[in-house]
Amino acid sequence: MATLMAPNQGMLQEGAREEKGENARMASFVGAVAMADLVKSTLGPKGMDKILQSMGRGHEVTVTNDGATILKSVYVDNPAAKVLQDISKVQDDEVGDGTTSVVVLAGELLREAEQLVGQKVHPMTIIAGFREAEAVAKAELTAAAFSNAEHPEAFRNDLLNIARTTLSSKILTADKDHFAELAVDAITRLKGSGNLEAIHIIKKAGGALKDSFLDEGFILDKKIGVGQPKRITDAKVLIANTPMDTDKIKIYGARVRVDSMAKVGEIEAAEKNKMREKCQKIIDHGINCFINRQLIYNFPEEIFADAGVMSIEHADFDGIERLALVLGGEIASTFEHPGEVKLGSCKLIEETMIGEDKLIHFSGVALGEACTIVLRGASSHILEEADRSLHDALCVLGETVKEPRVLYGGGWPEMRMARAIEEAAKKTPGKKSLAMEAFARALRQLPTTIADNAGLDSADIVATLRAAHGADPGASRMGVDMIAGAAGDMRELGIYESFKVKQQVLLSATEAAEMILRVDDIIRCAPRQRSG
Repeated sequence: MATLMAPNQGMLQEGAREEKGENARMASFVGAVAMADLVKSTLGPKGMDKILQSMGRGHEVTVTNDGATILKSVYVDNPAAKVLQDISKVQDDEVGDGTTSVVVLAGELLREAEQLVGQKVHPMTIIAGFREAEAVAKAELTAAAFSNAEHPEAFRNDLLNIARTTLSSKILTADKDHFAELAVDAITRLKGSGNLEAIHIIKKAGGALKDSFLDEGFILDKKIGVGQPKRITDAKVLIANTPMDTDKIKIYGARVRVDSMAKVGEIEAAEKNKMREKCQKIIDHGINCFINRQLIYNFPEEIFADAGVMSIEHADFDGIERLALVLGGEIASTFEHPGEVKLGSCKLIEETMIGEDKLIHFSGVALGEACTIVLRGASSHILEEADRSLHDALCVLGETVKEPRVLYGGGWPEMRMARAIEEAAKKTPGKKSLAMEAFARALRQLPTTIADNAGLDSADIVATLRAAHGADPGASRMGVDMIAGAAGDMRELGIYESFKVKQQVLLSATEAAEMILRVDDIIRCAPRQRSG
């Protein structure tokens, strides 16, 4: 009796697996929706945190509610879940915030699409509907945005409101006014350049979060060497990445035969002379401060001290790159031609104390907008999360300075977009209108989730918002007021969001949902066989 073979049975290598049609689509939907559900509970001002424990040595623990950090740390096997991981990473790199929102919206779009597929609506029809809905939502978002860029005082107020809104869903929520001021002051110093590299963040355990402060200039987390000058004015700084440890014999892989200990002494003396010459070349640049990426051993440190040059060793690489930028110098590794080396400069270098630690403070630096935010906190976990939260706020503010349009927050943009899409769906013939209505429902899930995470009656609040936006289309300012646990006026509450962030969430989530919807075949390759 002849047996029927699957069409690809002889084509795929043994061990490879294939899922087609409905099964493939279900696997994609399930993976993506599970990923969205994972971070859903972290959304909004009352969102919960996750504890991430690494499987590596030391089992490091991270406590966070930052969507990108959570998704980046989770190992997933599902290809659709990987797509969502990727969009949260891009959202983080592009605008710094909205990493949870983009994944939740993409997950809700796929949840709605799954139901439509179950009703025998073809995926390409759903995609066409989603695209039309996205265009309507984008137009509505652009129309709803407003800008106060011409009025510095009002614009600063907008920036403070955006910073408070961003920080309200983070660990810094209790001191959000203090940190909003810090973040806005730091961004304002950049004078519109948006170069976040000029803002240095130092984490020092001890004290409370509200003891954090902004310092003009640059603070390097290092100590000044023994016997060095502790204070230098009008500093000329040479920043280098070069070995300063050749006061010991280091002739790797070579064998040296000597017939007496005196000859060993001569080799050591030659090594010392080489180091003395190198130090002299560095001093001849006319500097009074030398900062090295690598270690500086006792002998060269002694030479620098005798010449009245402050030497700082083993400055971490991130620190030294930023220091070169801030001081207006370049990192050197050879010292033969002093004229070709670009030195850094600043008005004053001195030692400063933060908590129990001594650090080096550079003030009056060449890059005038440079500043350092010093974070204080009870433990390293709190400091790490505070750093992530502040980074999000700085990124959003940096984007808002470049693109000054703002929106009200608290689910207001989603409610407006959903209403506009539903109006357009009524005028759209065919099954595309079903997909557009599904898009509107998915958008409304964001304010619903924000309310759910605070333990509020989300159905009642979202229905109230829907009625308010329907009764006064385009003029209503109603959104979710988390403190009162009801609908509230977003302008009076000062809940603002960046237009750029919201637009990026809308576009990225729609693209990711469309990509996953297109899948009708998953082929898993055979694992590589180990030989012997």
